[in-house]
Amino acid sequence: MSRVRTRFAPSPTGRMHVGNLRTALYAYLIARHEGGDFILRVEDTDQERFVAEALDIIYRTMEKTGLLHDEGPDKDGGYGPYVQSERTASGLYLKYAKQLVEQGDAYYCFCDKERLASLKTSVSSDGTEIVNYDKHCLGLSKEEVEANLAAGKPWVIRLNVPNEGTTAFHDEIYGDITVPNEELDDMVLIKSDGYPTYNFANVIDDHLMKITHVVRGNEYLSSAPKYNRLYEAFGWEVPVYVHCPLITDENHKKLSKRCGHSSYEDLLEQGFISEAVVNFVALLGWCPDDNREIFSLEELVEAFDYRHMSKSPAVFDTVKLKWMNGEYLKAMDFGRFYEMAEPYIAEVVTKDFDLKKIAALIKTRIEVLTDIREQIDFFEEVPEHDVSLYTHKKMKTDAEKSLALLREVIPVLEAQEDFGNDALFETLKAYAGEKGYKIGYVMWPLRTAVSGKQNTPGGATEIMDVLGKEESLARIREGIEKLAGE
Repeated sequence: MSRVRTRFAPSPTGRMHVGNLRTALYAYLIARHEGGDFILRVEDTDQERFVAEALDIIYRTMEKTGLLHDEGPDKDGGYGPYVQSERTASGLYLKYAKQLVEQGDAYYCFCDKERLASLKTSVSSDGTEIVNYDKHCLGLSKEEVEANLAAGKPWVIRLNVPNEGTTAFHDEIYGDITVPNEELDDMVLIKSDGYPTYNFANVIDDHLMKITHVVRGNEYLSSAPKYNRLYEAFGWEVPVYVHCPLITDENHKKLSKRCGHSSYEDLLEQGFISEAVVNFVALLGWCPDDNREIFSLEELVEAFDYRHMSKSPAVFDTVKLKWMNGEYLKAMDFGRFYEMAEPYIAEVVTKDFDLKKIAALIKTRIEVLTDIREQIDFFEEVPEHDVSLYTHKKMKTDAEKSLALLREVIPVLEAQEDFGNDALFETLKAYAGEKGYKIGYVMWPLRTAVSGKQNTPGGATEIMDVLGKEESLARIREGIEKLAGE
């Protein structure tokens, strides 16, 4: 086979759906694994759904995920333009559509919306309801067609699919598939606005851009026979088809755009990091031989083999994604982690504390960045809490014992000059030893007093290190008052 060339051909209609990101990722991995080329092509033929800022979203997403293209609207590789509206303006698609008309493989259709709406529906072999055009305009003479065109009558160009026989194609994941021609509609190639349909334009572009492997979702399986009929009509080589399995939510329903985590940017806003999202998306339909789960993008390039993709629907498991994201955060260089975490910390903590110390406490204790807010809110202010929080069976303490302990230990803390974590811990450890206390018997009341929470990132001395001596003592005194007042 010639040099491998894959493409990602998104429509600029909004945020990038997880399914589109997976398509881009798999196309990228195939190209990079084989030492080939990865092309970005913008398919903006659906002008009604076109969103101007969506093109910036596409570029931004691909840059953040590391899926850098070799050719595209901003990188001419000799096969441009890489934007379909620009190719349309040159008359490219109409030229090829007219060629099919001349060959008898396509025809002009002048039917209006009312007539098309009256056509009967039928059910395909897989249970899908279909509306087949009845070839009403196929019988128009050349003179009738020319007269209609001269009169300015609205038209489209349709593919002429035989009513009899079958069309077969091969997919690398789903194998050989044969479809009765009677189930294939005479699909529109050129729309009434002069733009090509998605199905027609991508065949023309894939051929002219020498695309060798076409990666797309399995919702396009039903369209593959039509693509093959076009390749056959033109006498072109059919590319390798790789149809990806459906992505479902935890309830096994198709992951829709209305789902709260259906797009890449949705996930970033929910506190996930790009590398974890890419890693997770790579496993939505593909599994390596050794069942390994954590991969860098470079490692994915090395390991990815599309022949190991599954036909079965892939479940978007948010629990697994959160676990994976947490693993990435734990392994992350602290400097980069702080850079990502600091905005979330500063959003909650306005007092003059060392935010880097807070970041160090939470780094291994969160799964997503948005967890930070709930983890650290007590640094700003001790939340309202019940004295029952001071009771801990394992530490063998309760509200009454905690009150006595805090009264005993506060003079020790008042005398403590070094309020760093290590020095505080050694002082309190020595104090516990002198009194014959377990260390937890001392630390639990202190942690409760300074945080007002049952679970915190870090223990009593780590929290007091952040709070500083004055704030820590003030909180402990408030804890004593609260306990004494009950």
